[in-house]
Amino acid sequence: MNQHRRRGSAQQGIRKRAVVAAAFAGTVALGTGVAVWASADGGGGPARQSSAEASRHVSGGPAAQTPSPSPSRSYPLSQAPRTIPAVRTHTAARGPGWKPRSGERVVVGDAKLADEGRLVAKELGLAYAGQKKDVRAGDVRLALGGGGDRESYTMTVRDGRVDISGPGEAGVFYGTRTLKQEVHGGGTAPEGVVRDGPAKPVRGFMLDIARKPYSESWIEDRIRELGDLKFNELGLHFSDDQAFRIESSSHPEIVSRDHLTKAQVKRIVDLANSRHITVVPEIDSPGHLGAVIAAHPDLQLRNASGVATRGAVDISKDASAKLVDDLLNEYAGLFPGGQWHLGGDEYQALTVKNPQASYPQLAAAARQRYGAGATVADLTTGWLNDRAATVRAHGRTVRAWNDGFFRGTSVRPAEDLRVAYWTGKEIGARQPAEYLGAGRKVLNYNDEFLYYVLGQPQTFVYPTGQRIYERWNPRVLRGTTAVPARYDGQIPGGSFAVWSDFPNAQTEAQVAAGIRMPLRATVQKLWDPGRPALTWAEFRKLADRLG
Repeated sequence: MNQHRRRGSAQQGIRKRAVVAAAFAGTVALGTGVAVWASADGGGGPARQSSAEASRHVSGGPAAQTPSPSPSRSYPLSQAPRTIPAVRTHTAARGPGWKPRSGERVVVGDAKLADEGRLVAKELGLAYAGQKKDVRAGDVRLALGGGGDRESYTMTVRDGRVDISGPGEAGVFYGTRTLKQEVHGGGTAPEGVVRDGPAKPVRGFMLDIARKPYSESWIEDRIRELGDLKFNELGLHFSDDQAFRIESSSHPEIVSRDHLTKAQVKRIVDLANSRHITVVPEIDSPGHLGAVIAAHPDLQLRNASGVATRGAVDISKDASAKLVDDLLNEYAGLFPGGQWHLGGDEYQALTVKNPQASYPQLAAAARQRYGAGATVADLTTGWLNDRAATVRAHGRTVRAWNDGFFRGTSVRPAEDLRVAYWTGKEIGARQPAEYLGAGRKVLNYNDEFLYYVLGQPQTFVYPTGQRIYERWNPRVLRGTTAVPARYDGQIPGGSFAVWSDFPNAQTEAQVAAGIRMPLRATVQKLWDPGRPALTWAEFRKLADRLG
């Protein structure tokens, strides 16, 4: 930046004053190259204020402020916080910012924020003072108020205090996560106002605990990590061919030796709730039920030659539906969140050339229930709809894998079923636009970016954070090509998934290390799908600094 130096006579006193003035201008200039964020597209996306624009506010433009006379201290214009995910907007200001000091306190304006207040007070070494109306220097005050997205928040750092407010408890919690990162990353929360909120309401992480039994403590550590990163879903895939991993009172015979007790699951759910994370359970059916079938071999699907079909339950039998519904009803009480995953993928009866000929009992059941022209795909769709009705009765929103939806069936999947789109490799694969064009909401589980499959079987490779950060966004549902922008509103978000196909390929510690940067890249693009301001190298360096 050019320095404006006064010119005058050659007198010694004038030269000294010129040196002092130049030094002061240089101090102010330290704050002028800082990014100030504002919406560039009307939708909350980031736009960087140029250094030239910032400099006009410092060096004589209409908004310039006259420096206070000595001995008052002058501060450079504050820098935008460096957090993961990045805040959407920051209005810079001059001031010392805020840093935690012993004896200072966290206060709340509403008793509903007590948990958030206690947590951030403990993390920053402050005292939690509860509901207070008085104002003290150094306070962090949490409050509910305003309208709009309940995950949005405003954080104001001014006059040596921090005020975090939002229309919902989740938004206030996210404000405390921003404050925590600011302090841990740089020691001081910068002066100014942050206005922040997510672009996508679903920001998930899914964990396959059926094939690999992860410990309670490891799962809880991930919940703490997810909460600090502003994720809001944890999916638990706990039933598959290899094992059934959660204690059951309705069918204890199906539970594997190494499993989580209901008390452990309750602690996991409670911790997730305290971080505003919904635990989304998945009991996959009518395929991937091998562990259940092992205790009920009479329910296993067999073809016309009597050969058992691995992992598939015989959906022509009423007992199959009753058993699965028993489990869905039982676990609805253990997982009180509003979301449920029904699975529905890879039913082996539909992977053969002629399902009707290979499985005549399924074909007969389809015709009996849906008419003469009904097919095995119709019967399978009806099964999915019936399980959705069971879960819907508990007030849940339901999703299923995209290969559980079939083209050309007379029985249509329930209209409220959300599509969890993970692959385009199945038989009769359909492009995501086909589901979107039919008006469905589609969640992004793109297996080419968001699938961390232990052992890297078939064509899977461990995803990198850099590839997600630079090449993926929520509209990239399949492969590497984004669906048209007109569908953006039908994509609530997405989920990064860990699948445990070869459970011994990595230890828990190796999995945690392997997903560390992919998780951070994923949430950055779900919070703000636009092009990030930081390069990948800068983003990775920031992640290391934040810890």
